[in-house]
Amino acid sequence: MTGDRLVTRPFVLCSAANFLQALAFNFYLHLPGFLHELGAGEVQIGVLSAVTAVAAIAVRPPLGRAMDLRGRRPLVWAAGALNVGVCLLYLTIDSLGPWVYAVRVVHGLAEATLFTVLFTIAADWVPASRRTEGLALYSATGMLPISLGGVLGDAILARGSYEALFLASSAAAGASFLCSLPLEEHPRPPLRAGERRGRFAAVLAQRELAPLWFLGTVFGIVLTGVFVFVKRFAMETQVASVGAFFTAYTGAAISVRVVGGRLPDRVGPKRVLLPALATLVGGLAFLAIARSAREVLAAGVLCGVGHGFTYPILSSLAVSRARELDRGTAIAILTSLPDVGALVGAPLLGWILERGGFGAMFGAAAAMFALGSAVFVGWDRRADRAERAVAGTADSQKPAAAP
Repeated sequence: MTGDRLVTRPFVLCSAANFLQALAFNFYLHLPGFLHELGAGEVQIGVLSAVTAVAAIAVRPPLGRAMDLRGRRPLVWAAGALNVGVCLLYLTIDSLGPWVYAVRVVHGLAEATLFTVLFTIAADWVPASRRTEGLALYSATGMLPISLGGVLGDAILARGSYEALFLASSAAAGASFLCSLPLEEHPRPPLRAGERRGRFAAVLAQRELAPLWFLGTVFGIVLTGVFVFVKRFAMETQVASVGAFFTAYTGAAISVRVVGGRLPDRVGPKRVLLPALATLVGGLAFLAIARSAREVLAAGVLCGVGHGFTYPILSSLAVSRARELDRGTAIAILTSLPDVGALVGAPLLGWILERGGFGAMFGAAAAMFALGSAVFVGWDRRADRAERAVAGTADSQKPAAAP
């Protein structure tokens, strides 16, 4: 059916722009090594990550409202141009003074806007009947650059300097900007009497969405331990490279999204979500005890499988439960959760790392995610029961049909 067509011109352009901007961003998996050379310790590296997260979180409320009221295209163009500029600004950093913090703030604003608006455009064009599958495929274009950023970064730094790394990032950001220029707006639903778009506080507090916001935040906290500190883990332990770990991680995530992308839509998203959460817990726990390259790569595969299903399912549930009029706002909240997690997780996990080592840090992340998943399951089940009770009351109050 035409209405169920997944691969459309806007979807392909959006996916290409996302792939390239994600590649530009994931070259900065190597940034902790650059900051370490400048004299930063683990906590300061975590704080610099948190600074970026603060900026990314702060921009989400006005960004979600602007998308719902004004549209998507002007925002994606402005953010794309800003992203090119800020990637070039890393070439000017030579100390740990105020300038590096300023650059990280601007980078957070640009990346948050690009990530959110491109995601919203993709969600607009994905048919509802294939929503989880479509968002899984779209998200894969953001996962592959995690591996490429690690591998290409390893290769660049083996032959050159961090200056070459920042130039490569700027080139990828520029290519993403060019891909975004022809993007089309999807027709938005008209407003009925009394309706408003972009109700940030109402969407944030919506009962059916609140458990998703909680789980997304915990997800962001624990993954900070992987994405911020694996570079230092590789440097200190010498058991596996950043590129090898993230190749295993993203290879597994992309594989489950391509091969099993239709599974959540067929059997129900939550039936797939719970095993995915358990797999991610297992991967983090295994990383805590890994002592060889093979064990580190196995942990990467487990984490990737869990991540590969978890985020698209969370995204699909959020888009399905939010009003279409509030879609931009809902996605702005959803995409801010990894940044909220980084804001909390980077300093916290950096502190645990300095005092207990990598095993303690990854073990704490596994325990936090296990507890958070259990809280989510109970909370979402109660929200489901409350929603069904309200629906049942409404049905019982309808007038009986005439005989």
